[in-house]
Amino acid sequence: MRYRRLGKSELRVSVIGLGTYQFGGRWGKDFTQREVDEILTAALECGINLIDTAKCYGMNRLSETLIGRAITSTREHWILATKFGHDRLTPSENRPAWSPAEVRDQLEGSLRALRTEHIDLYQFHSGSNEAFDNDELWAMLGEQKRLGKIGHLGVSVSRRSSEWRIHQVARAEDVGASVIQVKYNRLEREAEEDALPMCVDQDLGVMARVPLASGLLSGRYQHLDVFEKTDARAKKYDRETIARLKREIDTILESEIPEGLTLPEHSLLWSLAHPAVSCVIPGCKTAQHVRQNAGIAAHLAPQGDHPQDLAPTPGGSKS
Repeated sequence: MRYRRLGKSELRVSVIGLGTYQFGGRWGKDFTQREVDEILTAALECGINLIDTAKCYGMNRLSETLIGRAITSTREHWILATKFGHDRLTPSENRPAWSPAEVRDQLEGSLRALRTEHIDLYQFHSGSNEAFDNDELWAMLGEQKRLGKIGHLGVSVSRRSSEWRIHQVARAEDVGASVIQVKYNRLEREAEEDALPMCVDQDLGVMARVPLASGLLSGRYQHLDVFEKTDARAKKYDRETIARLKREIDTILESEIPEGLTLPEHSLLWSLAHPAVSCVIPGCKTAQHVRQNAGIAAHLAPQGDHPQDLAPTPGGSKS
């Protein structure tokens, strides 16, 4: 595995992290505790040290709860990142919850579910500028950081509005955030125009989410026409959108991928090549997918070619 500095947070993260939206049951599959244990064990064995989740991934903090049970004996290995701002009302409906009191309660609930005394990275989760520009919220979070319950603050910017993305990245330093999470992959490149250049200027660590375009760049959906209605991806990728993206994927397969690489390997490497990006956080359904994703580290450019590259450090990966 290779590791990079996560911007000014100075966290030492594996270039491949583990996205866990799927543990909440909205990728057309319900995960058992045994399956989650196997996935995290594979990640550990591959040198992955970053887990990204959220309070609203599944009913009753399902993703956080499954993760907390799985890492009880290996907590010190992991950089735990979770998010706040939404209460899950039904499997498909969230309620915004941004007041300082609500977020403080969410933090305490995440600590309990994850079975930990501190969250390494606590992220504002896809909220509006109005919710973001609440000085009382950030003051409360700063106090929780001083108390040791939060290591670092971050902003997971929404895909819905470029205005929100630009404003929140521009103000990240003002609110004490040192990490930005943004949607960025070979098919969806909007962040190149605004967020990523600003992250470079401010030395904000960047976690690129959805690097395989919710599976469309995984190579497992060549014959897909539409996601099932029960799959959360159906809202983002309708039949027409999938058809358009598949045409673009055909072009990528024909003209971009170097010999010896697969489509998902090329896609993860493509996102990691951007100078702002410290790591990618693909989701996965099996331990084998984790191992395949982790294997791309062997194909990265030589150590030192990326601005955030770190030399190997014996004895641990978090510092």
